[in-house]
Amino acid sequence: MSEKKSLKKNYIYNLSYQILVIIAPIITTPYLSRVLNADGIGIVSFAESIVSYFMLFAALGVGIYGQREISYYQDNRLKRSEVFWNTFILKAITSSIVLIMYLVLYKFLFKSNIYLVLSVNILAVLIDITWFFQGLEEFGKIVLRNSIFKLLNIFYIFFFIRTKNDIVLYAFSIGFFTFISNFSMWVQLKKYVDRPNFKNIHPFKDLAVIIMLFIPTIAIQVYTVLDKSMIGIITKNNFENGYYELSVKISKVLLTIITSLGVAIIPRVGLLFNKKETDNIKLLIYKSYRFVWFLGIPLCFGLIILSDNLVPWFLGASFDKVKTLLKILPLLIILIGMSNVTGMQYLIPTKKEKLFTLSVCIGAVVNFILNLIMIKYFLSVGAAISSVIAEFFVTASQIYMIRNEISYKQILKEGVNYYIAGIVMILVLLYIKSSLNPSLYNSVIIIISGAISYFTVLTILKDKFIFEDFCQVLTNIKNKLGSK
Repeated sequence: MSEKKSLKKNYIYNLSYQILVIIAPIITTPYLSRVLNADGIGIVSFAESIVSYFMLFAALGVGIYGQREISYYQDNRLKRSEVFWNTFILKAITSSIVLIMYLVLYKFLFKSNIYLVLSVNILAVLIDITWFFQGLEEFGKIVLRNSIFKLLNIFYIFFFIRTKNDIVLYAFSIGFFTFISNFSMWVQLKKYVDRPNFKNIHPFKDLAVIIMLFIPTIAIQVYTVLDKSMIGIITKNNFENGYYELSVKISKVLLTIITSLGVAIIPRVGLLFNKKETDNIKLLIYKSYRFVWFLGIPLCFGLIILSDNLVPWFLGASFDKVKTLLKILPLLIILIGMSNVTGMQYLIPTKKEKLFTLSVCIGAVVNFILNLIMIKYFLSVGAAISSVIAEFFVTASQIYMIRNEISYKQILKEGVNYYIAGIVMILVLLYIKSSLNPSLYNSVIIIISGAISYFTVLTILKDKFIFEDFCQVLTNIKNKLGSK
């Protein structure tokens, strides 16, 4: 199997799972919003944001380090076994310490049962070895297990979450199904890793590098999770957190379609970097930027225009503020998509983590300062604006830092066809939506109209991305049918 074909296959694996990730909230969010209401969702969202800080220190950036190191030694069983055990043992130590600290704080500070059941999230971090299979580019195994437990989670929600009093059961489901999914990955491990040779195990050997990778994860946490914590602390309003949580969830659901490519790209760039194939890395990265433009533009602006029609029937009449938030937060689809390419797909695999750290620290500082000002006056809307501005600073600073390696002019050039198609799509949707009342049927009309107008323009422009990849897919299907 060629490297190129393998990469496409891994993206398809990830995309298939991300489709399920998209479908799951579409099924469960309308139900949960009506059963738990905005304040119930807000209570869990705030508690989850607090627990996520403990999860952050439990993981210690080990997953990013482990995935990168494993990608360097895909063909060396002895070396990857050593890397695996060093990485896992270190994470097991940090996770155990953090879990004990969390349970002590729960007893004396948190007390609510919601915080107790959310401790399962920290256990899920402890046993998580998905980074190992990502480094090996074995995405099929990850997707299969995640899909099974995602479906079980959906059934659990409809079966057990019946009233607002079931809020603890809902909080429990957040970590439990992740835990058992992570646990199931260990069944396959012996095929890829030897038993540990404790003479060669030195879990603290690369601690300095891991901490360097941990710093940006702290910064990322600041401007992705701190929003929810600060909304709760500053506004003391569970409804505001509920509105924000649902708006972020809807926006991030679409973002996963784009970032799923990044999961497949990271180990490939690491492999090419180890082989010193610089030109091939650049070709891969430019193609990733083009992919972000290709999907990011219609998803971002399509959701902004769709929001007025979507929210009333999808979430209910009491979630009117979500319409405002969805005029702002979808911009993160493009911005995070771009920073994912530059940071996660390029800077981390090529060992430029210091630049990555600097960029996300800039975003964290900007977001924290803006949150202090904006949330006080504009509540959840202020948090949304702060997030977008912070992510812009991250993306812009990263592209500036690598300007001598990756041309920002070429990045912009990769998106020309998609700017044109996006403008046409926006004009079409603005005209159509003005005459449509909120309903599932009308939302589907808006989505289909947007897709048709966008892809029609790209077809007229003979966009290389569509024609090359679409023709290759047809050729692969034809070859498979011919071989049967």
